[in-house]
Amino acid sequence: MTLCLTYDLVVSWDAELTALTSRIADRLFKRPEPKATFGDLVRGLLADVPRKNSWQLADHLGHATANPITWLLSRAAWDADALRDEVRAYVLQHLGRPDGVLIADDTQAIKKGDKSVGVARQYCGLTGQVENCQVMPMLTYASAAGHAFINRRLYLPEGWATDLERRQVAGVPEPIEFATKPQQVIDMLAEELQAGTPFRYLAADSGYGRDPALRAYCHAQQISYVMAVPVDLPLMAVRGGSEPAGHVLDRLLAQANAQVWERRSCGQGTKGARAYDWAAVAVKLAGQRPAEGHTHTLLLRRSISHPTDVEFFLAHARIGTPVPELIAVAGLRWKIEENNETGKDLLGLTDYQVRTWVGWHRHVTTAMLALAFLAVSRARLDDPVPGEHGTSTALSADQGKDHLPQERAG
Repeated sequence: MTLCLTYDLVVSWDAELTALTSRIADRLFKRPEPKATFGDLVRGLLADVPRKNSWQLADHLGHATANPITWLLSRAAWDADALRDEVRAYVLQHLGRPDGVLIADDTQAIKKGDKSVGVARQYCGLTGQVENCQVMPMLTYASAAGHAFINRRLYLPEGWATDLERRQVAGVPEPIEFATKPQQVIDMLAEELQAGTPFRYLAADSGYGRDPALRAYCHAQQISYVMAVPVDLPLMAVRGGSEPAGHVLDRLLAQANAQVWERRSCGQGTKGARAYDWAAVAVKLAGQRPAEGHTHTLLLRRSISHPTDVEFFLAHARIGTPVPELIAVAGLRWKIEENNETGKDLLGLTDYQVRTWVGWHRHVTTAMLALAFLAVSRARLDDPVPGEHGTSTALSADQGKDHLPQERAG
């Protein structure tokens, strides 16, 4: 798509942003000063500022000091969860579809020292090694119209959760207890169900797909999902007992039957269609039954250029769901990676200088609003007439057979 950037288009974006921030500020704040600072902060996050901490944002915005921004993030009276609800409502108003997909993943903010809430030596997916960082489980909403964050959590390691002095200094609310990252995703899913968020699937990487409690919650709530899983995921063996998911791959390779695999795209990447060889096997999980009317399918994704590189996905979907639909959901998982990248590189998602629980939630949620504005603006460029988005879905897949060949197991 070629975009013709005109003066009128830029003016319309400015007017829409002003209307959005003013409407939300009127609901969040009683006094005019924080209302104005909130609008300035969102504009600053969207601006071309090298590092979007309070001082550089203040300098860009023409503030004499960073005090208005630091006051807004740390000490002013307002509710970050109320802003989160506004972000969700805005995203769903413009991007919501009945076949939307919720995508869970965590991202990290590398920090110095030990004062920032939740910071600890822990695994950092950004570098692939242990770093001094904060871990942030995030939830993205994706549909054919676009994708943006709609929920967030800050992971509180056990060392923080049990340290009363550190909790008090960082302002961690008393009811907050230690929770694993998958449990935090469960909590966010519960909030989305309560809010009536329209979605058809949950997608996530193996850090979440391996968690039996998250899978059990989805089964109990009849939530369909496609989550990456480890090679040792326990499955019911054909002759009883259990076996790791990797044995399914061994059987497929032993068949030496090329028709077991089918080449399909799981979505568009920066270099075009992301094509892989796929196989689908009906399976039963050891110790876990699917929801009524649902079944489990193990998807195997094999690299075309490196055939020994195989990734496993567990799908939980209604009986009769076409396999290409499950493949499309597996491909959508990368949308949250795009949100993480955009949030960090362009919108200052992790550029905050705040150290407290309240400050973290306020900054991150405001950055979520800035990302949502970008996503909605892009959707309007692709679909300039509201309501004429038709019936295209985020789950579209390649043309061809509705089902891949499937081996029955268990």
